[in-house]
Amino acid sequence: MRRHWSLFTTASRYALIGHTRNRFAMLLVVVYIPVWIALAYVTIPDQPAPFRLRATGEVLSPPGNHLTQITGALNAVTLIAGFMMFAATFTGGAFDRRLAMAGYPRYHLVLAKLSALTLVCAVVAVYATAAVGFTWPPRRPVLLTAALFCAALTYGALGVVFGSVLRREVEGMFAILMISILDVALQNPLSSSGSDSAVVRFLPTYGAVQAGMSAAFSDASAVQGLVIQCLWLIGAASAGFLVFRRRTGNALPP
Repeated sequence: MRRHWSLFTTASRYALIGHTRNRFAMLLVVVYIPVWIALAYVTIPDQPAPFRLRATGEVLSPPGNHLTQITGALNAVTLIAGFMMFAATFTGGAFDRRLAMAGYPRYHLVLAKLSALTLVCAVVAVYATAAVGFTWPPRRPVLLTAALFCAALTYGALGVVFGSVLRREVEGMFAILMISILDVALQNPLSSSGSDSAVVRFLPTYGAVQAGMSAAFSDASAVQGLVIQCLWLIGAASAGFLVFRRRTGNALPP
C-alpha cells in the first residue's frame, strides 16, 4: 500500500509541476477570467432576456449582461482546462511513454493526471464564481461552482484525448477553441436563436449550462443538469484513459 501511495504522489507531483510551469495558462486564469466576465457585465445591456430553461421548463428573465457572464464563465473555464490538459499531455507524452516502458504503472499515471486536473478545475471554478459574484450575487453560488467545475473537468478530459491523438500543437489548440466557442455560444439565448433547440442537448456543456443557469437565476433543482454533465464527463474521461493506454501500449510488464 505504501509503495502504491509513493508512486501516486510522485506522479501527481510531476503533473502539478508541469501545470505550474505553463505560465501562459496561469496568466489566462488570473487575467482572462475576470476580464471576460467584467467586459460582459459592462458592454452587454442589462435589459431582461427571457428564455426557457429546458431542464425545468421554467421561463427566466435575467438581465442580459448577467446571462452573458454565466456563459462567459463557462466558456473561460472550459477553454483554460482544455488548454492546460492538452498542453500537459502533448508535451509530456514522451515522458509518460518512457515511464510506462520502464514499468511505471499506468493506472498511477492516469490517477495522478486526474488528481491534478481535479485540483486545477476546482481552483478555476471557484475563481470564476468569485469573479461573477463581485458584480452581482448568484442565488446559489455553490451549485454554480459545481456546474463550472464539471464543465471544466469535461474539457480537461477532452484535452487529454486531443493531446494523445493529434500530431501538432496548433491542431489541438484550434480544436479546443472551436468546440468550446460553438458549444457555449449556441446555448446563449442572446447570441443564438437556436438555444432552445433540441440539438443543444447533445453539446458537451449542455448539463453545465442548464445547472449554471438554474443556480444563478432560479431556485429550481439543478441536479438533472449536473447528472447530464457527469455523463459527459465519464465519457470524456473514459476516452482519455483509452487513448492514454493505447499511447503507452508498449509498456513492459511490471
